[in-house]
Amino acid sequence: MRIIKTAEDLESNFDSARNESLNAFGDDTMFLEKYVENPKHIEVQIVADKHGNIRHLFERDCSVQRRHQKVVEIAPSFNVSQSVKDALYKYAVDIATEVNYNNIGTVEFLVDEKDHIYFIEVNPRIQVEHTVTEMVTGIDLVKTQIFIAGGYKLSDQQIKIYEQESLATYGFALQCRLTTEDPGNNFTPDYGKVTTYRSASGMGIRLDAGSIYQGYKVSPFFDSMLVKVSAHGRTLDGAIRKMTRALKEFRIRGVNTNIHFLQNVIQHETFQEGKVTVNFIQNTPSLFKIKLSQDRTSKAVGYLAEVIVNGNPDVKFIDETKVFRKPKVPKHNTIETYPKGTKDLLTELGPNNFVPG
Repeated sequence: MRIIKTAEDLESNFDSARNESLNAFGDDTMFLEKYVENPKHIEVQIVADKHGNIRHLFERDCSVQRRHQKVVEIAPSFNVSQSVKDALYKYAVDIATEVNYNNIGTVEFLVDEKDHIYFIEVNPRIQVEHTVTEMVTGIDLVKTQIFIAGGYKLSDQQIKIYEQESLATYGFALQCRLTTEDPGNNFTPDYGKVTTYRSASGMGIRLDAGSIYQGYKVSPFFDSMLVKVSAHGRTLDGAIRKMTRALKEFRIRGVNTNIHFLQNVIQHETFQEGKVTVNFIQNTPSLFKIKLSQDRTSKAVGYLAEVIVNGNPDVKFIDETKVFRKPKVPKHNTIETYPKGTKDLLTELGPNNFVPG
């Protein structure tokens, strides 16, 4: 993609984008389209069967992006007017109806500051962020698409998606993508061995992970995403609090991750007010002021392992004849009160009488 703001920029950017496309895809076909400067990215979940029944499962806000790749998603959108939502639903259903669409799909739009709506594309598949729609609607999208492919109607017992009026959302859900990227180094993907791994849990927390565990080797040749974390709450603030707690519970050592960066994003005032646009990350340098944890546990475990195997460097030699005395616990009556000790005497006598000058 290239942004052309002046006529002089057109020729050089057109040629470079064309060459890039040819080298990457073997096709140098180019498209020119209107550039929407600072929009929200809103997408509508569509579900349709082979019998002409089409329903929308409301929308997701995917405005938190980096290089056109989504970082955090929210369902439903926050701080977007109901009139805009209704228009998005209608456009999405109309598009699906026009092409006789069936199965799961996502219709994506941009919404500018004046609530003008621009169509982007249709993704005829399950999206990475489908989890937040599942959490706020209670509908299993993966199961639904399998039964639709098997010829079932939306209203059949296996799916149970009835009239549009019967569908609703409950609360808010957001999803964060944990990756082995270093936000402080232009999000360069990191790779290596995961020396420590502990995931989060709790009510309203959902994890979608692949093969990630302690000892796992992250390859530089594949996608850097380790796990998707989704949080659901009655309010957006509640979902954000759950997500913040979950991110703090994670322990991933051995590779750089974006966990602390994600914490900065979801705790930022602009995000919590639902005012983020697709330029939020690039226009908010404070997100990159990351305070890393001291990792005390891993350091302590590493030190103990070093001492056990190689000994303490401050101990020149070990005298094997020296042994610890075995302490003798004096007999005492566990029912009676503890006998008075020196602290009691100090309290009763005072410091001057306790230690006479």
